Amino acid sequence: MNWKQATSDYVNFLKIERGLSKNSIDSYQRDVKKLALFLENLDAIPSPIYITQENVQQFIYETSKKINARSQARLISGLRSFFDFLVFEDYRKDNPTDLIESPNITRKLPDTLEKEEIDDLIAAIDLSHPQGERNKTIIETIYSCGLRVSELINLQLSDLFFDEGYIRILGKGDKYRFVPIHITTIQRLNFYIDEIRSEITPKKEDEDIVFLNRRGKRLTRQMIFIILKELALKINLKKSIGPHTLRHSFATYLLKHGADLRVIQQLLGHESITTTEIYVHLDNSYLKKVIELHHPRSNFNLKEEEE
Repeated sequence: MNWKQATSDYVNFLKIERGLSKNSIDSYQRDVKKLALFLENLDAIPSPIYITQENVQQFIYETSKKINARSQARLISGLRSFFDFLVFEDYRKDNPTDLIESPNITRKLPDTLEKEEIDDLIAAIDLSHPQGERNKTIIETIYSCGLRVSELINLQLSDLFFDEGYIRILGKGDKYRFVPIHITTIQRLNFYIDEIRSEITPKKEDEDIVFLNRRGKRLTRQMIFIILKELALKINLKKSIGPHTLRHSFATYLLKHGADLRVIQQLLGHESITTTEIYVHLDNSYLKKVIELHHPRSNFNLKEEEE
C-alpha cells in the first residue's frame, strides 16, 4: 500500500463511516500529506505501513518548530486517527503515535455576556435603516437558539418551522438538528422576513437564505463579526466578543438556570458531552447542586431508609 492509496482509503472512511464535513476531512488529509512529504524527502519511506514511532517523533519535532502547541496537538490527533484507521483495516498491527504525548493546552474560553449586556448591544442598534432591523434579528437568533455563525449565515427559509416552534439547523458533519425557538424570536424573524427581506432581490443561489445583504447575497462570517465589534465599541464593552460569545452565553445562561447538561448538548449540536462540559465551564456550585439533588445518600433517601 502506497501513500496515495492509503490516503484515498482514509478519506473515504472519514466521509462514509464517520460522516465528517469537507473542512474536517481536508484538515485530516493535510496532516497525512505533510507526514508523507516529510518522510519521502527524508527517508524515502514508500508506505505508511513501515513507519515507526521514531519516524513520527522526528516529524513532530521538526514541525513543532513552526507551529504553536495547539496546532501541534491537533496534528498529533490527526495522525493518531490515520494510524488507527490503518490498524482497523489490518494494514498495520500497531499505531506508532500511541506513546507520543500531546502538549498540554489550557483551553481559553470566550467571555460570556450577561442578559443585560445582550440587551445593551441590541439597544445600540440603529433601527432607522433596514440593516438595523436585520442586525437585531441576527443577534436575537444567534443568542436565543445558540447557533454557530456558520449555522446562522446558512439558515434557510425552508428550515423555519414556526407553527411547530422549531428551526432546523445544519450543523457540523452535515448533521441536522431541530432547535426550539422562542415566540419573541419567531416574531422578530417574521417581521424581518416580511418587512425587510421582502424588499431585497436575492441572488439565484441564495434565494432560500434567510439573512441577506443589500445586494441579495448571503452574509459572510466576517460581516457578523464586524456587526458585533461595532456594537461593542458603541456601548464601550470591554470584553472581546464575537458570534461564539452569544452562543456561549446562551449555553451558560441555561446551565445557571437549571437546564440539564444533556439538553444543552442537544441544543448546541455537540457530538460529545465532554465538549459541552468544557463549553459551559461547569463550576463547583453547579456540581454541588447536582450532588445535593441526586446523590444516593442525600437526606431525602436517608429519611426513607429510617422510615
